[in-house]
Amino acid sequence: MIDFTNYNFSCAKRFLKYVRFDTQSDPDSHTIPSTAKQKKLAKELVKELKRLGLKDAYMDKYGYVYATLPSNVDYAVPVIGLIAHMDTAPTVSGANVNPQIHRNYQGGDIELKNGKKITVAENPVLNEMIGHDIITTDGTTLLGADDKAGIAEIMDALQFLVTHPEIKHGTIKIAFTPDEEIGRGTQKFDVKKFGAKYAYTIDGGQKGELEYETFSADQVTITFKGKNVHPGYAKGKLTNAIKVASRFIELLPKNTLSPETTQEREGYVHPVNIKGGPENVTVKLIIRDFETKKLEEYENLLRKLASKAISEFKNASFDFKVKHQYRNMKEVINNYPEVVETAREALKNVGIEPIERPIRGGTDGARLSFMGLPTPNLFAGGHNFHSIYEFISIQDMQDAVKVIVELC
Repeated sequence: MIDFTNYNFSCAKRFLKYVRFDTQSDPDSHTIPSTAKQKKLAKELVKELKRLGLKDAYMDKYGYVYATLPSNVDYAVPVIGLIAHMDTAPTVSGANVNPQIHRNYQGGDIELKNGKKITVAENPVLNEMIGHDIITTDGTTLLGADDKAGIAEIMDALQFLVTHPEIKHGTIKIAFTPDEEIGRGTQKFDVKKFGAKYAYTIDGGQKGELEYETFSADQVTITFKGKNVHPGYAKGKLTNAIKVASRFIELLPKNTLSPETTQEREGYVHPVNIKGGPENVTVKLIIRDFETKKLEEYENLLRKLASKAISEFKNASFDFKVKHQYRNMKEVINNYPEVVETAREALKNVGIEPIERPIRGGTDGARLSFMGLPTPNLFAGGHNFHSIYEFISIQDMQDAVKVIVELC
């Protein structure tokens, strides 16, 4: 076990700096990255990597940051990659983040602004953080631990390795990516140029998480078509697409196959956007399941419900499109058990019992695994991502740094 006794961890300081960069991504943008402001943090990270001695650090034209920590051994070691994303979720503001540090937490609910609270009842993990220093938002924005905590932890681990050359390691590749939160984090990721055999995203939640199974996911877009005429002269002629789409939404499962009623290994269909007028209405849905073959069942169900909806309206019709998003990374990871076993061993070596469970979502690692780079996910320590109730323990961040160093 590596001795960190006298090491002055920098992850919290770095994290507090990074969260003040507004890096929110934009799903409606067609640029790469989706927002130019992500490049501001990218440029800062390149400077820091160079100061750490990673001389090849650079940002490419798409905003991806790459760097290499060379091997310090003279024998063959598999090249590994460490990956985290720079953007924050588009659902909650990431501008003017004002982090609060609650030193030596002694239990109870954590007060935020405007009477808001992070409650123990909803966050029982707080009971495991007595004595910790907990960083929260002020209640007006998200915090950005997803995934600026992962970036800070990777940077701190690099600092430890650079300042402790007696710790032997192979070549380590670094990547900080844009647009993960809108599903485009690997869109321009150059796996071949990256040059790693295995990689790990540092993008999980609770301390100890080791994740190597995700949902399989598709997006379904249904455009309902009506017939619009002047409402003053519409009798017998008007078919309102808004009403057709509303009927479809009403037909969706309520007690099953919905995010609000499913858990663990249960899949779902979920409307995420509706837009249009009397002539045309577009409904976007996401469908998720751990068994890829079930996605086809969900698609057929949605077609059936759309057909039923239009059957109740004269002259109504619909178009139906399916977009592949990502697949369960376990389908690839199963062929590389060593990449999971190494992470499991690293966790145990620093005294952390692995928490191994499927992700009810996806990560860049899912796509990267299918692109030829097996990439499980390790904890970064944050909780309540994409929310004003986001929080993270400094001590858990430090434990993440230990795991990364042990992994290397």
